[in-house]
Amino acid sequence: MPDNLPAPEPFAPQTTPEAIEDLRARLRATRWPDAPEDVGWSLGTDLDYLRELVAYWADGFDWPAQEAALARLPRFRVSVGGLGIHFVHARAVAPAGPVLPLVLSHGWPDSFWRYSKVVSLLTDPGAHGADPADAFDVVVPDMPGFGYSDRPTGPPLNSIAVAGLWAGLMTVLGYERFGAAGGDMGSHVSRYLALDHPDRVAAVHRTDGGLPIFTGDPATLAAEERAWFAETATWSATEGAYGAVHRTKPQTLAAALNDSPAGLAAWIVEKLQSWSDGDIEDSYTRDEILTLLSIYWFTGTIGSSMRMYHANAAISAKQLTRRVEVPSGFSLFAGDVVRPPRAWLERTANTVRVTEPERGGHFAAFEEPELYARELRDFFRPYRGTVPA
Repeated sequence: MPDNLPAPEPFAPQTTPEAIEDLRARLRATRWPDAPEDVGWSLGTDLDYLRELVAYWADGFDWPAQEAALARLPRFRVSVGGLGIHFVHARAVAPAGPVLPLVLSHGWPDSFWRYSKVVSLLTDPGAHGADPADAFDVVVPDMPGFGYSDRPTGPPLNSIAVAGLWAGLMTVLGYERFGAAGGDMGSHVSRYLALDHPDRVAAVHRTDGGLPIFTGDPATLAAEERAWFAETATWSATEGAYGAVHRTKPQTLAAALNDSPAGLAAWIVEKLQSWSDGDIEDSYTRDEILTLLSIYWFTGTIGSSMRMYHANAAISAKQLTRRVEVPSGFSLFAGDVVRPPRAWLERTANTVRVTEPERGGHFAAFEEPELYARELRDFFRPYRGTVPA
């Protein structure tokens, strides 16, 4: 390992009472829009639901208690690539065999929050009825511009650059070889870790294959691939407006969402509703939803998180179509969006395992933590012996 590496420092933020009262005052002063009768979620966020959520955020939600609960995770910050990176680093508990380090990458609109339920399931499987030999050392960083990591002051970083930072972070933590897993933009980051650091990544697991990018002859595509391309185009036309804004004019939207917590809630909870398996409160409690929203609000990172879309939009087709040769696994949860066929996954990666869990959506690690943890244990089990002790 290189000498003179930076030393991570324990990190447990504590929001001031003044900041909490400012949030509550803004929520109570929300200037509500009108909405047609009985429109529900069909035009975006359900206004009746949002009113109830905002009222609870203002006068019922206990952010200090949730902040204290998050502080029980082993959290740190360290400088990597000139940026302060916040991360969870939880070591395997009483491992019964080789320990595989695992870096988990989140997406949008979330943060390390996505994996907060699975940390103990992965580090201490024996305590949860699983095989102690499947324990991981778990690393969950906030991407730059998300959560408690620094916001780049210059151009936003794309997934390729973040993958390079994660390779550096794992070096700082003493891990020369490791597994990588992620969902949403975290799938992209995990993919580039495997592409650009194949000597260090033992295997890579993703919950999606990303949106289809293909520069070859369409005649060479399998029928199920062509059908998936059409399905994805329909999804993009009906559900992808948020991404178009993020890729092109994120600062316009940031001015509104960074000023209005009710607006911030509307923008994010609509995605929790649309991308989860079932109704929003089938998947999350209100305290869980408001914990995610409060992280965005108190860190002021909604704008910087959206700018990553702008950075990723400039990635070349040559980069986007590189094939991953590191052993790859995919868990395509039943309630997720734009689920690719196996033919596409095998075309784009050295795909050794594909499963289709019967429940769970886009935020599977949070919606179905036990099921997600089982998927990771099962996939990475053959690769434990490839990591030095």
